[in-house]
Amino acid sequence: MKALQQHAPCRARRAAPGAGRRALSVRAAAAAPAAAPAKAGPGAETCRVAVLGASGYTGAEVVRLSALHPHLTITALTGDRQAGKAFSEVFPHLVAAADVPRLAKIDDVDFSAVDAVFCCLPHATTQKIISALPEHLKIVDLSADFRLANVDTYAEWYGGEHSAPELQKTAVYGLTEVYRDAIAPARLVANPGCYPTTVQLPLHPLLRAGLISPDDIIIDAKSGVSGAGRSAKESNLYAEIAEGINAYGVTKHRHMPEIEQGLSDAAGKPVTVSFTPHLMPMSRGMQSTMYVKLAGGASVEDLRAKLAETYAGEPFVRVLEPGVVPHTRHVRGTNFCLVNVFPDRLPGRAIVISVIDNLVKGASGQAMQNLNLICGFPETTALMQLALFP
Repeated sequence: MKALQQHAPCRARRAAPGAGRRALSVRAAAAAPAAAPAKAGPGAETCRVAVLGASGYTGAEVVRLSALHPHLTITALTGDRQAGKAFSEVFPHLVAAADVPRLAKIDDVDFSAVDAVFCCLPHATTQKIISALPEHLKIVDLSADFRLANVDTYAEWYGGEHSAPELQKTAVYGLTEVYRDAIAPARLVANPGCYPTTVQLPLHPLLRAGLISPDDIIIDAKSGVSGAGRSAKESNLYAEIAEGINAYGVTKHRHMPEIEQGLSDAAGKPVTVSFTPHLMPMSRGMQSTMYVKLAGGASVEDLRAKLAETYAGEPFVRVLEPGVVPHTRHVRGTNFCLVNVFPDRLPGRAIVISVIDNLVKGASGQAMQNLNLICGFPETTALMQLALFP
C-alpha cells in the first residue's frame, strides 16, 4: 500500500443548519434544508476511507463517486473472494480510478490508516464486523443491519437475532434530507434502503403535515436488476428477466418494516402500508407510485405545494412542474430524486410518483451525502453529476 499523505483526520467541523423536530427512535431528528455548500479551500482536510465489500455494485459506486471527491483518499478496498486483484480487473469501467489499492481481505486492513468506512457488506454479516471496528472510525453502513430500531422487528424480517443490540441503539437512520441534524454528529449511520428512500422522501412531509391519511397507503414500486446485487442468481439471468416484469417479495419484502418505521415517525402513530415491488428489465433505476387518501380538506395542489416548500432548499430532491411525470431515465447515475403529485380519478385520493437511481440516491450516493455530513464536507461534494441520457 502506498505511503499516506500527512493530513488532519476527518471530523464534523460544522453543525447542520436549523433545529431538529421530533426525534425518531433511532436517534434521528427531522432536519432543516441544506445550507448553500461552502467551497473547500486548499487547506481542507483529507479523509482516509475504507470500502468494505468493494467488489459489489454499491461498493463500486462508492469508488466511482470517491474518485470525484477532492477530500477523500481510499486507503483500503476489501472483497474477500477477489482479494489480491486490482480494482480495475474486477470493474474495468473504473480503470481511470488508478490510484486505489488492490482488493484485500478485511482481516488484512490496517484500520489505523483509516478515518471512515463505507460498509457495503451483505445483511447479517455486517453487525459482527462493525462491532469489531476501532472506535475512532466513522461508519456509513449500506446494509440493512442497523436500519430497524427494534431488534425484535429485525429478527422477524431478517430471520435471525441481531448480534449487536447495544450498537444498534447508537445508530442514526440516514435519510439525509429528513434527519440531517442527527446524522452530522453520528459515528454510525444506517444508510436507508432504496425503496424506503423513494417512499419516505415524498410521504414523510405529507404525513407530518397531516395532508394525507396514514391509512390505506398503497405503494407500487419497480426496480432495476442491480438492486438484487452482483452475486450469480438464476432469477437474475438475462433469459429470466428480459422481455418481462414480475412482482417479488409480495407481502414479505424486507423493506416493508423500514418504510413503516419512517412513516410511523412522520404520522406520530403506527402506519401499515400495502407495498409490492416489481423487478424491471433494466440495470438501474427505481420508481415508486404511491396511492394516498387526502386528509383535512387538503387538495392535490396542497400536497404539491407542501413538497415544494419542504424541498425548496434541497440540492437533490426536485419537485417537478405540475403535470410532469418523473422518469427513471432522468436520474440515471445521479443522486437526484424527482417527485410529483397527480389527482386520482377516485375522489379524495392522490397519486404521488418518485424516482431515483437505486445505486446512487438509493445506496452509494446517499451514503456519500451522509459521509460528507459526518466528516464536515459540503454535502454536495462529488454528487452534482447530471443524468446520463440517452
